[in-house]
Amino acid sequence: MKSFKILALAAFVIAAAACQGGKATVDCTVADAPSTALLLKQLNGTTPVTLDTVKTDAAGHFSYKVKVAEGNPEFVYVYNGDTRLASLLLEKGEKAVVEADTLGNYSVSGSAGSALLKEGDDAFRAYVGNLIALSEAGAAPSEIAKEYVRHYREAVRFVVVNNKSLAVIPVLYENIGGGTGTFSGASDALIFRSACDSLKTVYPNSKYVKGLEQEAQRRINLFELSNRMKTAEERVYPNVKMPSVNGTAAEIDSLDAKAILVYFWDDREATHKIFNLDVLKPVYEKYQARGLEIYAISVDPDKAAWAQVVKSQELPWINVNDGLGTASRSLYTFNVAAVPAMILLTDSGMDFISGEKQLRAKIEKALK
Repeated sequence: MKSFKILALAAFVIAAAACQGGKATVDCTVADAPSTALLLKQLNGTTPVTLDTVKTDAAGHFSYKVKVAEGNPEFVYVYNGDTRLASLLLEKGEKAVVEADTLGNYSVSGSAGSALLKEGDDAFRAYVGNLIALSEAGAAPSEIAKEYVRHYREAVRFVVVNNKSLAVIPVLYENIGGGTGTFSGASDALIFRSACDSLKTVYPNSKYVKGLEQEAQRRINLFELSNRMKTAEERVYPNVKMPSVNGTAAEIDSLDAKAILVYFWDDREATHKIFNLDVLKPVYEKYQARGLEIYAISVDPDKAAWAQVVKSQELPWINVNDGLGTASRSLYTFNVAAVPAMILLTDSGMDFISGEKQLRAKIEKALK
């Protein structure tokens, strides 16, 4: 009986371990690359990074196992130097059988996601090839635009039809260089949002879906800002309304001040907290009675931690945080690319400020 219990426990441990982890197999043959060192890369965000180096045998064959968690497919690529030989989207337990050559032509079986990924990849390669051919032939801009529209419609259809597969993600990020992406229009933010919402129902824990969600939100923010700018009244500076540390909404337009310093900061950064105490507090104490107000926007997504810092430092000005971190609409509204950042708002407009010396000089001039 004792040995039976031990065996049962061992079986349980093995089964539990199998549930927690998993692998997929890449079985690849590159016929014209015998005894060749190839690179395996894995997608990190939107960039393939080196996973491992493998060497083919005399027949150009290798086999490799990739760690793949349940419900979290992985993008894996086979490279020969700088040439991508195959693109794979692997589910746990799959065995992707690849036949490739060193020119980047390949076939794949045994992996449905990989086959779909190849379909999208082939369409993009054909599109780029067509653009090159049109350019070399001296085609009119209207012909090049026509080819773009054709591919754009094809790509939209691919994303809509396959909205439950991660294979749509590389299609959404297609780019021929110079910032020219297939989905580069402002309204394409809605396509990103729709694709993300669909994928979240299937792969809620996928790092690729989480990355797509951040990009979708960034694009939605820019899209909404673009629409607001088209319909907004002429103003000398934009308005922002955000939750304050006291739980009430604080709006720039409602402030009764001659000059408003909009200060973007991150309470997780020690230098920013030092700046609060050594620079902003003395400046506020000197100029607040003369008409200065500070509207401090934190980009910390942890609102509880931010509120604790504000209270512990006893920051007397208006402190706001929408909890969206670097996806906050306020960053795009003021065209802020990095924090800290300071912008002085007056009746004359917006003035970006760098450093304590310039800060004091600009405020002194504005409050004369």
